[in-house]
Amino acid sequence: MKPSRDIAGLLEIMAALRTPGTGCPWDLEQDFASIAPYTIEEAYEVADAIARGDLVDLKDELGDLLLQVVFHTRMAQEQGSFAFPDVVEAITTKLIRRHPHVFGEARDLSPAEVKALWGQIKAQEKADKARARAAAGLPEQAGAKGVLTGVPTTLPSLTRAWKLQAKASTVGFDWNDARLVLDKIREETAEVDEALASGDKAAIKEEIGDLLFVIANLARHVDADPEACLTAANAKFERRFAGIEAALDGQGREPQQASLEELEALWQQVKRAERSAS
Repeated sequence: MKPSRDIAGLLEIMAALRTPGTGCPWDLEQDFASIAPYTIEEAYEVADAIARGDLVDLKDELGDLLLQVVFHTRMAQEQGSFAFPDVVEAITTKLIRRHPHVFGEARDLSPAEVKALWGQIKAQEKADKARARAAAGLPEQAGAKGVLTGVPTTLPSLTRAWKLQAKASTVGFDWNDARLVLDKIREETAEVDEALASGDKAAIKEEIGDLLFVIANLARHVDADPEACLTAANAKFERRFAGIEAALDGQGREPQQASLEELEALWQQVKRAERSAS
């Protein structure tokens, strides 16, 4: 077996790894559920390479993510469900169907018209999928008829909150002003304060969850991705804390050797330096 630039080579390698008797013991014992966490992890690693602007890593991480697709399709093929060409056909069919303004006759549409058409097409896809499941003798998906259906439970919680709120907004269940959401944040903050005063841990957790949910909604109202906002905040915290460590290292000290007051003073110093540089 040799490396190949052809997808067929990757499919052959995966088949060899999954061949009983001669394949890899670890690969052979895997199933969809055991591989799913790796699929999610690889997707995050792709996103990380993009965030770092590292195209060398991106090439490798995209390969790792493609392997996940090949792994899942190989297991499905072994069960007689579908194979890799079926996956390719499914996505190419979907892309053509969802872009009639590119591949069909619905030309010269405005962005708003494209968005409206997209919604109509997805609604038709949902109905077609329900009929296909019924024809195959499969049960109706839980919540398939609800407004909030179709938001995967495995999404990061902030992203899932954003998507649930976006779906609810399609039927008018939404604030029409970001400042009203800010008022709700103040209300939820007060409820967190009350829960802290009560010492009720279950209530504290619930109120913090409510606060995070509304913060995700504020991000949606200003067209900001809450995950991206938090990622940027994490990076800023890491950068500034590293500045504190660098300052203390210049004094021959470690962070644990400094008082909270000293750490805060250095934090403010790093912030001022950043603002001056920008």
